[in-house]
Amino acid sequence: MTEYLTLLLDCPVVIAAIFISGIGGTFQYGFGLSVMTSPSGFIKELVNRTCLQRYSVSLEPWQVSFIWSFTVSIFCIGGLVGSLMAGPLITKFGRKRCLLLNNFVAIFGAVLMILSQTATSFEMIMVARLLYGINAGVSLSAHTIYLVECAPKRLRGMVGVTVATFISLGKFCGQLLGISELLGTQERWPWLLGFNGFTALLQLSTMPLLPESPRFLLLDRGDRQACEKALRRLWGNKDHSMEVEEMLEEKAALQNVRSHSVMELIQNQTVRWQLLTILVTFTALQLCGINAVYFYSFEVFRAAGIQEHQLRYTALGTGMCELSTSVACFMIIENTGKKVLMLRGYTGMSATVILLTVTLYLQSKISWMPYCSMVLIFFFIFFFASGPAGVTAPLPGEIFTQSFKSAAYTIACTLNWTGLFVLGMLFPVLVEKLDYFCFFLFLFFCVGCGLYVKFNVPETKNQTALEIAAAFQKMHCKSEESQSKKDTEQKLKGVQIYETQF
Repeated sequence: MTEYLTLLLDCPVVIAAIFISGIGGTFQYGFGLSVMTSPSGFIKELVNRTCLQRYSVSLEPWQVSFIWSFTVSIFCIGGLVGSLMAGPLITKFGRKRCLLLNNFVAIFGAVLMILSQTATSFEMIMVARLLYGINAGVSLSAHTIYLVECAPKRLRGMVGVTVATFISLGKFCGQLLGISELLGTQERWPWLLGFNGFTALLQLSTMPLLPESPRFLLLDRGDRQACEKALRRLWGNKDHSMEVEEMLEEKAALQNVRSHSVMELIQNQTVRWQLLTILVTFTALQLCGINAVYFYSFEVFRAAGIQEHQLRYTALGTGMCELSTSVACFMIIENTGKKVLMLRGYTGMSATVILLTVTLYLQSKISWMPYCSMVLIFFFIFFFASGPAGVTAPLPGEIFTQSFKSAAYTIACTLNWTGLFVLGMLFPVLVEKLDYFCFFLFLFFCVGCGLYVKFNVPETKNQTALEIAAAFQKMHCKSEESQSKKDTEQKLKGVQIYETQF
């Protein structure tokens, strides 16, 4: 671990890239997920006041709840639109410029948020949430690709984990700034919702100091001189000819191959196992039960005797747990390996889900059971943040070659946003119908993804995209050849039996 930290410290510009791209990148996604919880009462009051002043109509509670739910969910719709736009934008403008331009979307959304209370318009919040979603959808892809391509091969896993770390940081900041002592008040809540604009301004003012992705400059623009200049700035004034040669090998392998569309990626048989890996891991990431655990945490904390006005502060503990575990994952990933972390994470989450279902069931029967549920909630968050959360996000940039990357991230982010939206719409119904037994549904995805990773995904640590593609092919060629051999033997046995009989 010390070796990898020393190597990272030798690349100060990479460290700067981690923080600058992160604060205006996946931080916006995490912040957007958590920030709406604190000012929900103020926003509902604004909805009612707007309709009363404008139309002289007082809304029913269910109508206010419906508008509130739509305001929260429209973030996912914007995210889906942003993820579909991300691929072409990243390919056309480059990773760095795409991140820079994306900040203007967040800044415009922030202005609408800050003015919404003064203008007495909840519609401005809806439009701003849509814009925040678009910003987060683009940044999820652009931030991840940029960082993975700027990092040295030996640090790619460690740097890739910071994508998830900034999501956790965004969630935690949304919870922290939302407390009543800071911005969670009647007067200050518009500034809480407009905080995304300040992080966007910070990235907009600092991002020009960083170089463009070396891989983009060489493989997409064909500018070797600019690539070598970017490498020297990022990794120091050393000889980087070996890294350039590896990129040129990939370029030679992909000679005359343009960037593929999503449909071309789906139809291409040579990368079907990589595509299936993205489909399985990103679906499981949303449907593994992490949102259900956060939902039930308030109920568990109440049962454990925590006062209602203190629940918000207790929730900070769950956010801090995810953030600190993500930082720990950053420290150990290069030594442990990504496949091991993901497998260990889903195994631990599966065991915790089973135990949590039992403790929730016994919560009303045994007085000390809520404390067991509390411990299990923190264990589940620990396993999630130390494995799937940190490893899954940068996966498309590692297992696909340059011509497939944009399309792969488009598919991955579309799955992410669709899963988030569907879960947001169906989860209340699942809770109402199944109560805590809904965790068994999430258990299916945890176990299924864990088994898939164990038997179908090679280790990607310190591997280039071409080496990983070869590892996928080798792993699955063996299984296909083995199956073909078995089929042939069965046919021969059948022929022998037939000849014996006749």
